[in-house]
Amino acid sequence: MGLFNKILGNASEVSVEMLTQKYGRLLMDNEEIELGFKLIRDTFMFTNKRLILVDVQGITGSKVEYKSIPYKSISRFSLETAGSFDLDAELKIWISSESIPSVSKRFNKSIDVYEVQKFLSTKVM
Repeated sequence: MGLFNKILGNASEVSVEMLTQKYGRLLMDNEEIELGFKLIRDTFMFTNKRLILVDVQGITGSKVEYKSIPYKSISRFSLETAGSFDLDAELKIWISSESIPSVSKRFNKSIDVYEVQKFLSTKVM
């Protein structure tokens, strides 16, 4: 099921230690990664200060875009849980007053999306 989820672009959880080792240079002083997920090549992480999106681009993956979204910029978010026939849940995040979600990520059923929602709620509200 892991390969199938990767093909569909569903996020799976990654250890904080691995993310810190790989992306520690992106962090500010007193900033720590608290939760992170990986798609096929992309990664997104929740720190104690912001959401960091790592977008690997191109065929070779040598070009990488790092997006940083402070929690105070998130105006709202939604969570759509997986149903009986759905294989995934989806998290959508709106930035400032945008009418369409700026971030949309899918999670496989192995992720407790309620915990992700709870974590994001504590950071945004």
